[in-house]
Amino acid sequence: MRTLWVGIAMVALAGAQVPFERIVRASSEPGSWLTYSGSYDAQRYSRLDQIHRGNVNKLKLAWMYQMRTRHKVETTPLVMDGVMYISEPPSNVTALDLKTGRPIWKYERKTQPVPVCCGEVNRGVAALGDALYLGTIDAHLVSLDRATGRVRWDVEVADWKGAYSITLAPLAIRDKIVVGIAGAEYGVRGFLDAYDAATGKRAWRFWTAPGPGEAGNQTWAGTSWKTGGASTWMTGSYDPEADLVYWGTGNPGPDYIGDGRAGDNLYSDCVVAVEGATGKLKWHFQFVPHDVNDLDATEIPVLLDGVYEGKPRKLMLFANRNGFYYVLDRITGEFLHARQFAEQNWTLGLDARGRPKPNPKTIPSVEGALVAPDDDGAANWHSPSYSPQTGLFYQNVREKKAIYYRTEAKFEVGKYFLGAAKQVIPNEPGYGALRAWDAISGERRWEFRLHSAPWSGILSTAGGLVFSATMEGDFFALDARSGGLLWRIQTGGAVWAAPITYLSEGRQQVAIAAGGAILVFEQ
Repeated sequence: MRTLWVGIAMVALAGAQVPFERIVRASSEPGSWLTYSGSYDAQRYSRLDQIHRGNVNKLKLAWMYQMRTRHKVETTPLVMDGVMYISEPPSNVTALDLKTGRPIWKYERKTQPVPVCCGEVNRGVAALGDALYLGTIDAHLVSLDRATGRVRWDVEVADWKGAYSITLAPLAIRDKIVVGIAGAEYGVRGFLDAYDAATGKRAWRFWTAPGPGEAGNQTWAGTSWKTGGASTWMTGSYDPEADLVYWGTGNPGPDYIGDGRAGDNLYSDCVVAVEGATGKLKWHFQFVPHDVNDLDATEIPVLLDGVYEGKPRKLMLFANRNGFYYVLDRITGEFLHARQFAEQNWTLGLDARGRPKPNPKTIPSVEGALVAPDDDGAANWHSPSYSPQTGLFYQNVREKKAIYYRTEAKFEVGKYFLGAAKQVIPNEPGYGALRAWDAISGERRWEFRLHSAPWSGILSTAGGLVFSATMEGDFFALDARSGGLLWRIQTGGAVWAAPITYLSEGRQQVAIAAGGAILVFEQ
């Protein structure tokens, strides 16, 4: 099933380590990029400022690595100790020399034909100690030697024949690797897992569609929890001081018909806080109870120690797929406030606890229901960013709506379990915008309009910059305070990924996946 080759550019990495303590201090090591979101708080902010507002227009291509793949490339690289580590779809890993972009080693895996909703993609790897960790499209978790790419262990997380898959980058915490599952469109039963980093033995599992005897099961009618969805297909964030793992969950199944699953359907469309040591639920907040519009809450929770109403609070910032931006207390789960950031009609409003009042006109019907945002969301899996320099939260926003016609939803293993057909609105292609708003109040400060709805993530830096990209292949930098365009280059390929920045031999570089390539820029 697996092949491995090691190139002649092999370097001495055997002594390089990425202990947990190093990841905790990731923000103070801006020369590296140690986790999917750059740091446990998922702010995607870098303290590097060699590239800044005054010289960003001098960026040029330093090197490019071309993948041999027919799949969308959604990877966020890791960078440490002179090496860049990337995942290549569907489930391969390559180590690249940071100076030249030449491959050092490659891990290649023959994957099984698992059904997937949105392409055989992989968004990256995790690092801990002297190992890398990869989730595969056929639902395995693999540990690789970071120096050579050789397999240390390989465990099955779930049976791919049941339409379970892994598309996210795992999250390494303490001595564990946390990984979520995809497949809600096929009626899987969602969960979040943690595995011992050294042995691959499962340490705990938290069911996001709880069974009998588990808290929340009463929110599912009959046995509907068995095909309840609530998948966990995007990487979460982590508070090492509180030892709390924060993870967004997906829609209940079937996606668009709620008749057979009466109740709130916990823990779908939630952010959950679970103990890193045990997997025990500390709290949850549900954005959309009994969702019938496929409004996943799998966006990345951003953590911030800030001041709210004059008092220090440990906060969570969450730009939801449903078009609302939420501010929560991340220790207690208390709802503080929410503010709409995109067009929506699925709710008639939120109450004082943040619970929405459903709009019955948006329930998919035989006649058709107009829904905003559409099921791709106002936000989706593409990463936001928070800059402590400006106090602003940056989000790529999708302004699109669609009409949903009710169909049947009969569960069959490996078959779509949806319940509606989507029709785009003629002559209304929608548009995108990179929007910046005050992280605490949610008040919009500026907008940079994009031609089409984006899928790229965002990076902000101490150089006063915000980097992002478009589906047309434009990679660009904006003034973080004003939103003014400072630099742009055409990459030649659609961008489904997020940019990162780091140091190579003391020089700041910026990298992004575009088309089927990794492009690296420097002055």
